[in-house]
Amino acid sequence: MANRTMMGWTEKLDRLPLNLHLGTSSFSSADWVGPFYPPKTKPGDFLTHYATELRTVEIDATWHAMPARRTVEGWSRKAPEHFRFSFKVPKIITHEKVLVDCRDEWSQFLDALEPLRNRLGAVLLQFPYFSQKRDPAEWAEGRDFLGRLEHFLELKPDDLRLVVEVRNRSWIGPELLDLLRSRNTALALVEFPNMPSGPELLDRCDPITADFCYVRFLGNHREMDLLVAEARESGSRHGDWESLIVDRQRETKAWLPSLQQLVERNLEVFVYFNNHYAGFAPGSIEQFLDLWEG
Repeated sequence: MANRTMMGWTEKLDRLPLNLHLGTSSFSSADWVGPFYPPKTKPGDFLTHYATELRTVEIDATWHAMPARRTVEGWSRKAPEHFRFSFKVPKIITHEKVLVDCRDEWSQFLDALEPLRNRLGAVLLQFPYFSQKRDPAEWAEGRDFLGRLEHFLELKPDDLRLVVEVRNRSWIGPELLDLLRSRNTALALVEFPNMPSGPELLDRCDPITADFCYVRFLGNHREMDLLVAEARESGSRHGDWESLIVDRQRETKAWLPSLQQLVERNLEVFVYFNNHYAGFAPGSIEQFLDLWEG
């Protein structure tokens, strides 16, 4: 896909079902200046330009650190009323405390998001992979996790769209799905190494546990980082996150019947593409739109 400033997606986006929302994981990639953002766009203006092209974004920065309310207020001012924000829950909750003794941090996080509560897409609890070699059996098999999650979900506001993403495929079974369904909490459907894809899950069970659906095209982070580093060393134009590096048409196309099915169930469907999926998240969205209409 040739690089070009701004993608000109308005007509294709307008033809999408109203309950299908496409965005990227983060908006802050400086490598997108030129291929997506106009030349010389300053970081402080990224979101303003992003919101003229797309209608939702998944904020990754909130995983790294608890957001300040003034930061969220700033994001609110830079996007129109119809724009929807999804957020990753801070790692102190998901990775450091793993849902235990984190009531204060959870309250602080929800308070920080208050300026955007009327424009929330969803809030994502992304958990790490737990190894059978490194971690006790209770963790590797998910038993301890289920207990922690059950207690944590008692803190969930009824009107909050909450998503749980796990990185252990063996954890996805009736116990987890029933627990999520009891609290109208979604299981994240992902395209990620060693995890069942959304189409695979839909073929073997009903993984839809809420009145909305959340999909993440993540890719292989380690593989993509190596490809980008190698390209940078060779002087290739693919040496940054500014163009598609790997052809993911086959993987993307495999999702289309499942996504069409979810849309027809009248679910709100949020779909986010990461740079690590194919090399340039806006390019992955462009490819998705072409395949959807093809």
